[in-house]
Amino acid sequence: MLRPLSVAPMMQRTDRHLRTFLRHLTRRTLLYTEMVTTGALLHGDRDRHLAFDPFERPLALQLGGDDPQALAECARIAADYGYDEVDINVGCPSDRVQRGRFGACLMAHPEVVAEGVAAMRAAVDLPITVKHRIGIDDLDRYDDMLNFVDVVSAAGADRFSVHARKAWLKGLSPRENREIPPLRYADVYRLKAERPHLPIEINGGVRTLDEALEHLRHIDAVMIGRAAYESPIIFADADRRVFGEPVEPTDAFAALDAMVPYAARYIEGGGRLHHVTRHLLTVFNGVPGAKRWRRRLNAAALDAEAGLDLFVDAIEEMRARAAGASKEAHPRSHGALPVDAVGSRV
Repeated sequence: MLRPLSVAPMMQRTDRHLRTFLRHLTRRTLLYTEMVTTGALLHGDRDRHLAFDPFERPLALQLGGDDPQALAECARIAADYGYDEVDINVGCPSDRVQRGRFGACLMAHPEVVAEGVAAMRAAVDLPITVKHRIGIDDLDRYDDMLNFVDVVSAAGADRFSVHARKAWLKGLSPRENREIPPLRYADVYRLKAERPHLPIEINGGVRTLDEALEHLRHIDAVMIGRAAYESPIIFADADRRVFGEPVEPTDAFAALDAMVPYAARYIEGGGRLHHVTRHLLTVFNGVPGAKRWRRRLNAAALDAEAGLDLFVDAIEEMRARAAGASKEAHPRSHGALPVDAVGSRV
């Protein structure tokens, strides 16, 4: 099933804690794991990398690797764990990834990616997708990207998620590669126009649902990356605006309240509160009290023994602040803070 909106896989970001919070905001948006290498799954602790709660679905696993047999075996493992899709990373430009001969450098070797896709398609019935750049280094013409897509699509790839920036494999850091190369949305639109039978998703620089909806006039799906971490509340109205569900926007406090029992279970199992709350620092960006909210949650990073009370008290303080602001603006209103009051920009 092609979903018109997804949250990009992000290292040290899209772990199970962030995914759980995002799922309380949107039931329909496709979520991804962090990238996991084939070697880590075949030779490491699989549960640590792959275990998830069914509540997080729909959920895709992103793999890093270039060996067809290893990719196929990891796809089988993903199917056994209950993932909905498996994606191959052909977009990460980091030196470590290049040394492993996967990520963005594979754009120069479309036949290698095609072999991996074919092996995975033969191994499982799950959708096999490819997330890639618009180009790398001097291999950055539109025709270069088109050739890559044509070769890989012939092997049976189910969707192409195109980061609309090229990547410089030498000279720019991964962060710089997310910011410095210019966005080339027109090339992604052209790809869809010239290959209308292929499901095409666009990624890169999308900050709001308004922007996502504009892209959806030209292509099939939109993937949001950094904005999902820096302003997660933008997804609170995604099910209504993007998926057409007859639902109200999620209340920010309802989503946070749902994270309290989740955090309690995690702490009872030996985890630290900070592992959960570090993903929630930006919930109130742009709202009075946001700085204090971040400071209070950051205290959990300094105290390994920080308990649930810290989290609950921080939520209640912001709730009280929001209620006061609401009464000042609307003296007869006593409701909870709606999502559009906490910087959703939707």
